Amino acid sequence: VIPISLFISVLATIAFVLWEKKREKEKKNVLLDLDLFKIGSFRNGSIAAAIISMGEFGILFAIPLWLQNVLGLSPISSGLVLLWLAAGAFLASGIGGALSGKLAPAMAVRIGVGLELIGVAGIALNATIDGGWVSIAGFLFVYGIGIGLATAQLTGVIMVDVPMDKSGQGSGSQSTVRQIGSALGIAVLGTVLFTSTQASLENRLSDLQLESSQQVMIVDAVVESAGAAIPELGALGTDIQLAAGEAFTDGAKASAWVAGGFLLLGFASTFNLSSRKPVRTASPKKK
Repeated sequence: VIPISLFISVLATIAFVLWEKKREKEKKNVLLDLDLFKIGSFRNGSIAAAIISMGEFGILFAIPLWLQNVLGLSPISSGLVLLWLAAGAFLASGIGGALSGKLAPAMAVRIGVGLELIGVAGIALNATIDGGWVSIAGFLFVYGIGIGLATAQLTGVIMVDVPMDKSGQGSGSQSTVRQIGSALGIAVLGTVLFTSTQASLENRLSDLQLESSQQVMIVDAVVESAGAAIPELGALGTDIQLAAGEAFTDGAKASAWVAGGFLLLGFASTFNLSSRKPVRTASPKKK
């Protein structure tokens, strides 16, 4: 199903671009002015935004599942842990305002993505089955500060050279690019989470010398339930439940490291961004 969906998406994208070019040649209104991507700051900024979004929001798919199914937190308690991320982003809004007149926007984006990398690495290193949630909350706070700095400043960097009369299309386009990046990130990191969990759990259960049919049943239950079956595995033995919890932790760690990889690529891509502050100009009128 996934390969077919990707194939259809590629075809739809190609068809959309061709249709927009056709309407543009006919001097008709278009949904997206493709000439926007000829603007270096807009093009490079959109690429950076897509890559960063893949790492930023994909990891948020794995963390709540791990908090609830492995650490045993309730949905409300898990939400309170994640609230530290929101607190960091809220704090960053004030910091970003103070830095706006002192730092180039591109530099603020790099600082933000750098903090996100620290947060993700901290989560990956400190996520253990018996480690608790306190350290995770701390790194989520750092992660949130990074998101707040990077997201707010990146919009200005992308739009810096977009003419005023095209700012609506530009703003909508960069927002769509970020949403696409987020969706891809969730898909990729979700796949990493479950494939890593499955591989780790199969290895751990084989060490317990269980029957193959029972191993398959346990692995399927954990993966298909997104880890929700882990608390119930205690009825089969604490060693089995422990193995499942450790396997899901391995999957969450792998997901975090891959998210960090996307953020590292995003960090590298920020060096192609314009360091100028936005100065709005109207595009020349067509004769």
